[in-house]
Amino acid sequence: MDLEKMMAMAQNVQAELTKAQANLDTIEVEGQSGGGLIKIRASAKGRIIGMDIDDSLLNPSEKGMLEDLLAAAFNDARAKADAASQESMAKMTSGLPLPPGFKLPF
Repeated sequence: MDLEKMMAMAQNVQAELTKAQANLDTIEVEGQSGGGLIKIRASAKGRIIGMDIDDSLLNPSEKGMLEDLLAAAFNDARAKADAASQESMAKMTSGLPLPPGFKLPF
């Protein structure tokens, strides 16, 4: 394969990766904790979209538990966002003609 073809292929791969990265922000995941008392919605890119806190947790005496549940829900959403991102990128790169051992920048 000549250098010109390799450069064109690399540019196509870069364009596809850029498009796939932008698409990650349209994939939504939901992290939960406390059996669903706390729900965090995030994009696969990790952007927090929103949250839902059950009214039963809005008691000043439950502040410590609420903070722990929020942290757990955020971490669950982050883990699901990472998994969705990896899955989406794996699907996108599976059809690309990459040389063996080629590492993508993510």
